[in-house]
Order: sequence, then structure tokens, then C-alpha cells
Amino acid sequence: MVKTIELTARQEQILDIVRKEGPITGEQIAEKLNLTRATLRPDLTILTMAGFLEARPRVGYFYVGKKPGEIFGDQLRKMLVRDYKSVPVVVEESTSVYDAVVTMFLEDVGNLYVVKEHGILAGTLSRKDVLKVAIGNQNMHEVPVSLAMTRMPNIVTVEPDETVYDAAKKLIDYQIDSMPVIKVIDAAKKQYEVIGRFTKTTIARIFVELGSNRDV
Repeated sequence: MVKTIELTARQEQILDIVRKEGPITGEQIAEKLNLTRATLRPDLTILTMAGFLEARPRVGYFYVGKKPGEIFGDQLRKMLVRDYKSVPVVVEESTSVYDAVVTMFLEDVGNLYVVKEHGILAGTLSRKDVLKVAIGNQNMHEVPVSLAMTRMPNIVTVEPDETVYDAAKKLIDYQIDSMPVIKVIDAAKKQYEVIGRFTKTTIARIFVELGSNRDV
């Protein structure tokens, strides 16, 4: 459940005034609250940027009429993956499973993206894949990740121009922790270049920053 945006008592008063009497100017709102226009400016800016109010030059403020949850959803649908993706952690197909495990721990990630020449996505290697090798009593120093990874096309990917909302929905629907952000090289041959990663941790950071009214 997403926590709604919390407003101050004064911001709630402003919304109530605009809801009942809008369109109304900032000066008129300030007069009703017995405050200066300068004092109200930060509150009006927050309410406008958050989507509660709409400001029109020489007219005043209108109440948009959306609930906080709807505004939150709208914000996520305006954000693009390209602006929030992180650096991908990749290994080559010939890398040993042992070396891949070392990379996982050093980079503190739950899975790696396995690439071919020119950074083309070949597969992903998860902790579960590594565990299968260990349980099978195979020598992790000798087994290449190409024999243990999950291969294309059985990989959920996301493109940079998709929205944060759609990316988050993929993570939930497919019950995965992360996805490679890809650039399509050849759609027919399913050749994709790995240009980033998008994770549940990314989503958590965005939610926290939106909830605290910070610029993400």
C-alpha cells in the first residue's frame, strides 16, 4: 500500500479555500489567512507541483480535484526509466561461476547480466542459478556462467522510454528483483544492448523521495 502525501495544516486550509472559492489569487488567499503572499509562496508552489492546484496567470488558483493517491500515480507515470536506471553489473559468458559470485558480493547485487560481444544481452545469472551449480557438486571455478544462466528470450527487460510505473508493474507481475534496461539493436533477432538496470531498490528510493516531497 502506497502512503499518501501528507500536507501541513496550512496547506489543508489553502486547499479548502481554493476548493470553495476558486479561481482565487494568491493575494486573496493570503488575506483570508491573515498572512503575507511571501509566506504562502512555498505552500502554493508545493501544492501546484504536487498536482493539487493549477495556477493560471492573471486568473488565480484552481482546485484540480485529485486525491493524493491519484496524484502519486500520475507522477510515476510521468517518470521515465532512463532517468532512474542504475549502472548495470555485467559479466561475459566465459566468466566462471566462482568469479561471478565474487562479483555479486563485491557489487552487492542479487543477479548479474551476462553479455556477449559488444554488450549484447545473453542471459542473467541469479543467486538461485548459482545455488543450482553448488547443489550439483560442480566445480564453480570451471563452470562458465553460460551453462548456469537463464537465457534469452526468457528474460524480462525494460526500455529506457518506458515509465517508472510500467517498470514497477513488471517487477511485481513477474516476481523478480531487477531487470536489465536495454537498447534494441535488432528486434527481429532479439539482440539487445544492456545499458542499465532497474530494481526494486530503485522503486523504493523513488517512493521515499516522493513521500518526503523531495525532487527525485
